[in-house]
Amino acid sequence: MFRARIRYSMNIFEETEAVYSRYRGEKKIYGKSAEGRPLFAIFLGRHEFPVGISQYAIHAREWVTTLLAFAHLERGIGRGGVWLLPLTNPDGALLSQTGADSLSEPRRTQALKLNKGNSDFSLWKANAEGVDLNVNFDARWGTGKQNLFSPAPENFVGDLPLCAPESRALWQFTEEVSPDFTISWHTKGEEIYWRFHEPLFRAVRDKRLAKILSRSTGYSLREAKGSAGGYKDMCIQKLKIPAFTVECGSDALSHPLQREQAADIIEKCGGALRALTEGF
Repeated sequence: MFRARIRYSMNIFEETEAVYSRYRGEKKIYGKSAEGRPLFAIFLGRHEFPVGISQYAIHAREWVTTLLAFAHLERGIGRGGVWLLPLTNPDGALLSQTGADSLSEPRRTQALKLNKGNSDFSLWKANAEGVDLNVNFDARWGTGKQNLFSPAPENFVGDLPLCAPESRALWQFTEEVSPDFTISWHTKGEEIYWRFHEPLFRAVRDKRLAKILSRSTGYSLREAKGSAGGYKDMCIQKLKIPAFTVECGSDALSHPLQREQAADIIEKCGGALRALTEGF
């Protein structure tokens, strides 16, 4: 059984890189971030139905979900296979965790300007270019209630769908894998979002699987009305597959969740991938 062996002296990118390097199973670098950092993918299980994609930390301040990815890697799954993408937004996660020195110029100066000169980037959600990756997908892009149309710490949809290198690489990888399902792990709220304007017959299929996730985690099912342009949304709209967004961690907690909150998230969500794949 693989052990992640997390070293808390490392930042979240270094930890992910170390876990990726030690893993002896199937893996690949599926792209690069705006700052040129590798985007890691690790395969768990077998290439048998169902094969899914499970991605983490697409929002910078939600980097704690990467620790959940390591737990999923350690626990394994019972049926099919899953590609784990532990750190979908490495530049943003490092910016949130360690500050502006993690960026090169001129992005460092731009980020400080977007952050109104504040050196505390802990609440930053976007990538290094000020694009919120989870509103940069081609699914009713730019129609969300909170969407912004210029670079910002959060909610900027980008100049075009998939204009950010991280979201573009994620979608290209998704098309390459042609998954049977996808899950996106976020914080916070202990809720599961599972719909995006799909017809009734697909909604019935997807709700059955969403209920498996709900039973496994103890989280309630919700519909994210007024949101658009997410990875889940594009998977549902373009690929017509079940896709879920899981908001980990109690809503009573404050962003950004820290390492000490990871244990509760792992306790509640650590078995979710196994439960979902076995329930297909």
